[in-house]
Amino acid sequence: MFDLARTGGTEELIGNVIAGLPVNLTNDKGDTLLILAAYHNHLDTVTALLEQGADPNRVNDRGQSALSAAVFRQNAGEVRVLREAGADPDGGMPSAVATAEFFKLPEMAALLR
Repeated sequence: MFDLARTGGTEELIGNVIAGLPVNLTNDKGDTLLILAAYHNHLDTVTALLEQGADPNRVNDRGQSALSAAVFRQNAGEVRVLREAGADPDGGMPSAVATAEFFKLPEMAALLR
């Protein structure tokens, strides 16, 4: 399932979620399906997971969130969708705000306001 999140296998992944796979399933590093989809730039997968109830504020074992991953990858669409779903720009460590500041990404920082 984690490979489907990484590769954008939205249809199959969501089919499994609908069949009972926990939408907030985590791997051995604490990465959720949502975090992996966001990090690998799969907006459709991110959107579909959120529609199925994925928690936009879960963090992995290193404190990283899907929103900070989307900011790091400079994916404006994902940032917008995650923010609309209630993702906290100050959540996690480093937070999405801190990530935008550290990597000097003013366009991403503007989306977090």
